[in-house]
Amino acid sequence: MLKHGILGLLNYGSMTGYDIMLTFRNSLNYFWNAQTSQIYRELQTLKKNGWVSDMSIHQEGKPDKNLFSITESGKNELKRWLTEDDTEFRMRNPLMMKIFFRGELGIEENIEYFKKLLNQCDDFMKLIEKSPFDVDMYEGMIENPEKALYWKMTVEFGFMYSQIYREWLEKCIKEMEELINENTAD
Repeated sequence: MLKHGILGLLNYGSMTGYDIMLTFRNSLNYFWNAQTSQIYRELQTLKKNGWVSDMSIHQEGKPDKNLFSITESGKNELKRWLTEDDTEFRMRNPLMMKIFFRGELGIEENIEYFKKLLNQCDDFMKLIEKSPFDVDMYEGMIENPEKALYWKMTVEFGFMYSQIYREWLEKCIKEMEELINENTAD
């Protein structure tokens, strides 16, 4: 998936690895997480596959930088992936797998764990609240601004998902706290 995300970004225009990382963090990061090292590693794989090319740009007083561009073969791969029939709804969530088995730990420890998740969710929601400005900014950078509609939809999904996730975390914390109160009342 990461390779197709990078191809999609490069389809809008040539970028350095650093530019890809920043654009990723300001857009795709709302629903797909990737580390800088993963992006750079994937760029090398894409280059090896012939899906991207790079050009070294000399900089005075700084290391040279590589400007990556999508190739015709890369555009074909992106279109192949976009038209792939993979509409089956699947859920694969490592966090839910871990939570399923958290009954093996103490309830106080689990409450603290859920509160930590809630804080992380709040931090993410603060970040995503500024995203409409990012969509507007990127909309002006592409030839066909209509494409930004799809960016907006994914950002809205990320925000709505975060709201539901937050409500669920609060409900779980409340249920665990009520269980403690019931046990201490006995």
